[in-house]
Amino acid sequence: MLESNSGRRRAIPRGARGGEQTAGRDEQGEPGAGEAFGGAAHRPGRPRSAEAGAAILDAARDLLAEKGLSHMSIEEVAARAGVGKATVYRRWPSRGALALDAFLTEFQSQLTLPHTGTFREDLRAAVKSWVRAVTTTRAGRMLPALVAEAQRDPDLAMAWRARVFNPLREQHRAIVDQAVRRGDLPPGTDADLVLDLVFGSAYHRLLHGHLPLDERFVTHAVDLVVDGLESGAGRRSPPHGPGKIGGNASRRAH
Repeated sequence: MLESNSGRRRAIPRGARGGEQTAGRDEQGEPGAGEAFGGAAHRPGRPRSAEAGAAILDAARDLLAEKGLSHMSIEEVAARAGVGKATVYRRWPSRGALALDAFLTEFQSQLTLPHTGTFREDLRAAVKSWVRAVTTTRAGRMLPALVAEAQRDPDLAMAWRARVFNPLREQHRAIVDQAVRRGDLPPGTDADLVLDLVFGSAYHRLLHGHLPLDERFVTHAVDLVVDGLESGAGRRSPPHGPGKIGGNASRRAH
C-alpha cells in the first residue's frame, strides 16, 4: 500500500509488489519479457534456455545411440529433455541437424592431434584416437546412422563434409605435411591417398563389423601403409580428374 497526499492508502496493483513482473515464461520455460530484465525468479518446471539446449543434445545422443537416427523423433527428444517440441525446432530445423550437433559434441572431445616427432607414431596415434572414439563412446553408434542418413539427405551430406569430414581431414593431412617437411616422406606424397588407405579401412570395419576394429588393426594398417611409403610407393599423386575403372565407363560390370 502507498500513502496518498490526502493520507488515504491506495492499493498496489497485483504483480508490481517487490519488483515482480506480470510477464511470465513461455511454455518452454524460457524467460518472458519481464524475466529477461531481472524480474521474477525462475519457477520450477522446464529448464532455462542454456539448460534446455544441453538437455536436448544429451537426449538426442542417448536416443541416437539407443535407436539410431531413423527411429529418433523430435517429439521423443523433446519429451526426454523435458522441453516443448517448439524449443527443439527453434534451435535445429531438422532431425538431421540435431543429430549432427549431438554427434559432434560427443566425437570432437575424444580426438587428439599427436606430435610424437615421427610420421609412423603420429599416424598411429591419430588412428588409435579415432578408433577409440568410435568403439568406446556413443559416437561409434551414432556415426553409421549419420553416414547412412547423409546418403539420402543432401543438406546433411553437405553439413557432414563441412563440419566433420573436412576439418578432420585437414588435421590429419597436417601429419603427412609435417612428415614431408621433416624428410620422413618424399615430396609429392599423396596425403589424401595415404589417409584414405588407413581411415578408409577403419571406416570399412566400423560399418560392416566383419573384423575387429582394435589396436592390433591400427598397428598393422599403419605399418603396412608406412612401410609401403618408405619403400617408394605412394610418392606420386594420381592425375586430377575422374579415372576410369574397368575400361569404358558405359560398360556394365559382370
